[in-house]
Amino acid sequence: MGVGHSHTHDHAHTGEHGHAPADFGRAFLIGIVLNTGFVIVEAVYGWLSGSMALIADAGHNLSDVLALMLAWGASVAAKKAPTDRFTYGYKSSTILAALANAALLLVAIGAILFETIHRIAEPAPVAGKTMAIVAGIGIVINAGTAALFLRGQNDINIRGAFLHMAADALVSLGVVIAGLAILWTGQVWIDPAVSLLIVLVIAWGTWGLLKDSVAMSLLAVPKGISERDVREYLAGLEGVAGVHDLHIWPMSTTETALTAHLVMPNGHPGDGFLGDIAHELEHHHRIGHATIQIERSPHCYGGC
Repeated sequence: MGVGHSHTHDHAHTGEHGHAPADFGRAFLIGIVLNTGFVIVEAVYGWLSGSMALIADAGHNLSDVLALMLAWGASVAAKKAPTDRFTYGYKSSTILAALANAALLLVAIGAILFETIHRIAEPAPVAGKTMAIVAGIGIVINAGTAALFLRGQNDINIRGAFLHMAADALVSLGVVIAGLAILWTGQVWIDPAVSLLIVLVIAWGTWGLLKDSVAMSLLAVPKGISERDVREYLAGLEGVAGVHDLHIWPMSTTETALTAHLVMPNGHPGDGFLGDIAHELEHHHRIGHATIQIERSPHCYGGC
């Protein structure tokens, strides 16, 4: 079961010990229902009160509902069985969803920033009391939804959903503060000033998600796994004279795969040796899918 080479050496595939992503189906359902309802309420009250801030925030929340749907769809797809064409199944859809969620956050940041600049240039009367009450409801809904995804931070797809809802809670908090401050002082410039601070906070969290999702899309070694440590471990095994063609990449946002060629001049040491490698890689290096090829020489072709 060699990988990508015409060598005829002994080789074997270690047992697969992957960890399926945790099931957040209920969390996604609750989050989508609550936030869809809030988008409608916020848009209606924004229109009735003439508050563009609430309407803009409703649009931001709508993008987050779409993001939750996207992340949920990817988590469901990741559990589907492999096919003849998609031999890994659809696990990598979680990486695509995380990347798409980062993109949606950037779009939301752009929309809020655009509205903020517009408000700075053309200040408008704002119904501070209505802003504060409606946004206060938003804090409860968004913070509660974010809490549903708090325990899944090791999965960047779930982290993307968490960041969306946490960002919404921050936006709602900012709107409450701005609404109360406007109500007390009558200074309408407070609204865009607070919005600008919120944009900076959201952008800071989005940057990390974007970097991680792009790196995974490019099959980079996942964070928390050291290629050097893995190579040193394999090279230090008894009977191993060399390691080459070592590749480590994410199969999904929660599962990692590895392929490697071990040069062992004395030949294949047996399945127990491969089983020990699989156990070590899974429990100490967080790699659950490993394919190891044994070779007598690094340049062995034909009759080695």
